[in-house]
Amino acid sequence: MPALPILFAAESQPDLPLHEQLTRTLRRAILAGHLPLDSRLPATRVLAQDLQISRSTVELAFSRLEAEGYLRRQVGVGSFVAIAAQPKKPRPRKTAAGLSQRGQLIVEAGACRDAALPFAAFTAGQPDPAAFPRELWGKMTQQRWKKDGERLMRYGDSQGLPELREAIAGYLAQSRGVVCDAAQILVLTSSQQALQLIAQLLIDPNDTVWLEEPGYLGARNAMLSAGAKVIPVPVDDEGMNTDISRDLSAPKLIYTTPSHQYPLGVTMSLPRRMALLEQANQHNTWIIEDDYDSEFSYDQRPLPALQGLDQHGRVIYVGTFSKVLFPSLRIAYVVLPPDLMKPFVNARAAFDGHTPQLAQAVTADFMHQGHFAAHIRQMRLLYRSRRDLLLACLQPLSQLIQPVNVNGGLQFAVEIAQHKEATWTAAGLAKGLALRPLSQFYFDDVKKTGWLLGYASLSNTQISAAVNTLKECIR
Repeated sequence: MPALPILFAAESQPDLPLHEQLTRTLRRAILAGHLPLDSRLPATRVLAQDLQISRSTVELAFSRLEAEGYLRRQVGVGSFVAIAAQPKKPRPRKTAAGLSQRGQLIVEAGACRDAALPFAAFTAGQPDPAAFPRELWGKMTQQRWKKDGERLMRYGDSQGLPELREAIAGYLAQSRGVVCDAAQILVLTSSQQALQLIAQLLIDPNDTVWLEEPGYLGARNAMLSAGAKVIPVPVDDEGMNTDISRDLSAPKLIYTTPSHQYPLGVTMSLPRRMALLEQANQHNTWIIEDDYDSEFSYDQRPLPALQGLDQHGRVIYVGTFSKVLFPSLRIAYVVLPPDLMKPFVNARAAFDGHTPQLAQAVTADFMHQGHFAAHIRQMRLLYRSRRDLLLACLQPLSQLIQPVNVNGGLQFAVEIAQHKEATWTAAGLAKGLALRPLSQFYFDDVKKTGWLLGYASLSNTQISAAVNTLKECIR
C-alpha cells in the first residue's frame, strides 16, 4: 500500500468543504505519481479514522474521483488508482547557501564508487557470490535471530560487537601476524569509511601525505577531501620506493598496500617494509596499511603484515570482509594503536553510530565455528584455478598484452601499448567488458598503460568467452 494521504494544516482551505479538499489532495497525488497505477487505497472507514473526518466525507471524495476516472472501485475488494501519471521533469528547487570549505573539498575529491558494470566480465575486486555458502549463512542468521533477536535490534557498541572483535583479533594474529587484541579493533562498514575517518581525524589542511603511485583512488580522495597535500611515491618491483622519497618533505601520513599493491599487485619486500617503518618512526608519521585481499596468495608464502613488524605503534591496519565474504555485508575493521582508540570510537559514534548488529553477530559465528577459514581455503583454490585459466587464454595475445604480478588477489594488471589503451578500452566497454585503465590510477605522469582484469567472479566459460570478446576488440 502506498503512503497514506494526509490533509496538511498548512494547505487547508477553509472556504472548501472537507470532501473537496480530500478530492484535490488525492487527485494531485495520482497525477504526480505518488499513488501509482493499480495502487490500492485504504478503505473509506480506515481513511476516515486516520484523517479524523467522517466516513461520508471520504465516500464523497472517492465517488467524485471514480466519476472523473481516477479511481475504480469494486465492492468487497477495494478502491484502486485507475490512471498512470505522465512523467514530468522535476522543477528545480532553490538551493541553500554554499558548501563549507571542507564540503567543497569532499565534492572536488570525488568518490570511489563501485564498478559501473558490477556483473560485466573483468570487473575487478569482485568475489564470486555464487560460490558463497548462502544456505549456511541463512541458517546461521535465523539461528542468531531466534536466539538474540531482541538484543540485536537495539543500539550497539560503536566500537563493534565484542565477540566479532575477538574473532577478528584471533584471525589476524594467526593468518597475518598482526599484534593486537580485541580492544584495539574498531568495526566499521567499509575500508573507505576507515580511510575517511583516518583522514578527518589525523590530517589538517596542507599536511603532507605520501600515496603509492599508481594507487588506490579511494585513498587519494579521502586525503584530498581532508585538505592534504598529496605526494605520489613511485612503485617498483619491490613496492613503494621510499628511497626516492627521502628528498621530499616529511609526511604526516603514508598510505600503502604492501601485501598486494593496488593496482599493480606487487608485494613489498621485507627491506622496504623495515625502511618504511624506520622512516615513520623518524618523522613521527602514521602508516595506513590497507590489507584489502591478502587472503588470496597463490604462488608464494605471504609476508607478515607491516603492523606485526612495527615496534613503535605507527601502523594503522585496515581490513575488510567485502573481498573474502561478499560486498554487501558492509563490515570492515581497523586495528588502531591503543592511544587512538578512544577518539576514533567517539568520532565513529558521532558519524553513524555502529555497524548493524545482526550482520556482526552472524559473521562472528561464521568465524568461531570454522566456516570462515574453510571458505577462504576453498576460494583460494577456486580463484587460483580461474587465474590460471585466464593466463592461459591470454597467452596467444602475449605480444599485445603482458600480465604483471599475478601471484594473488581477485584480479591482476596487464600492460598494453600506451597508444592503444583508450581505443581498446572503448571497444571493450561497447561489448560489455569492464576494462579498467591503469592510467586512471596515476596522480602524475603515467608510467604503465593497460587494464586491471578481474577474474574471481567469472566462471570458466565466462573467462573463455570474455577473452574471445577481447580478441575481437583489439584486432
